[in-house]
Amino acid sequence: MTFVESQGDRKYRTSERVGGLVECSSLQVELRRFDPGWQVDLTLECTEIAVLLSGQSKIRWTGDGHKREAIARPGVAWICPAGVHESDVEIIGTMPESLHIFVPPSLVGESALSNFDIDPARVQLAYAGGVPDPMVLQFGQLFRGLLNRKLETTDRLFLDGIQLALAGHLLGTYTSTRWRPATRGPTIDPKRLKRVLDFIEARIAADISLDDLAAEACLSPFHFSRMFRAATGLPPHRYVTERRVEAAKEKLRLARSSLVDIALDTGFGSQANFTRVFRKATGLTPGQYRALVTGH
Repeated sequence: MTFVESQGDRKYRTSERVGGLVECSSLQVELRRFDPGWQVDLTLECTEIAVLLSGQSKIRWTGDGHKREAIARPGVAWICPAGVHESDVEIIGTMPESLHIFVPPSLVGESALSNFDIDPARVQLAYAGGVPDPMVLQFGQLFRGLLNRKLETTDRLFLDGIQLALAGHLLGTYTSTRWRPATRGPTIDPKRLKRVLDFIEARIAADISLDDLAAEACLSPFHFSRMFRAATGLPPHRYVTERRVEAAKEKLRLARSSLVDIALDTGFGSQANFTRVFRKATGLTPGQYRALVTGH
């Protein structure tokens, strides 16, 4: 299967394509921006792997015949095998960087046969929507570094390695015989959760303790931690850190403030701590990230 048109433009007609992989016929990789609103439903003949790189949104949709809902944040992924229908997609919030990988239906099967000694006829991916997946996030960040530029010979070698590793992860996690949706325990009701999330956004530059968040939800710290993780997929301190990293990214894109000011404005306390946490989350220092997204 050779792609002759943008699969993302076909499926996500009300979104904006802000980046793409050039000179590659075996797969398509697109970086897209989603604003609040509805998406037109469509069934694609290829397999799609999507992961949010920045932003946050609540999403409601129907996937594979079931109504679903998720809080999309960096690292939340969708695995949509060829032929699976998604519809009634409502986005509540802005997602400035959503990375979409479109691969032919046979790509995973061929990799299984030649590299993993698995019969391709027995490989079938399951549908998984709105699931936290740190590995897919790492793949997405690697692909992002190859977008919007001519690929050199070394880039193509690197791209082949990413594709192989991605295929291995999909086979090890998302085949129909392996994938089982997580069983959800008690969670915070939507109003309390929104109150906590708004509290975090309003105090992103200040110290935020577990006790502060639990009090906002009117729960004990123990029960709040458990229920918050069930609702968001992250423990409270990790969620706060990720939101700070995302806030820092927005400021770095504007290229107006010094790194010290950004560190203080986003609650990291010092430039050294900002650099350490940001590099751990993105693989880049704040200065390298600013150079990448602004061109200087």
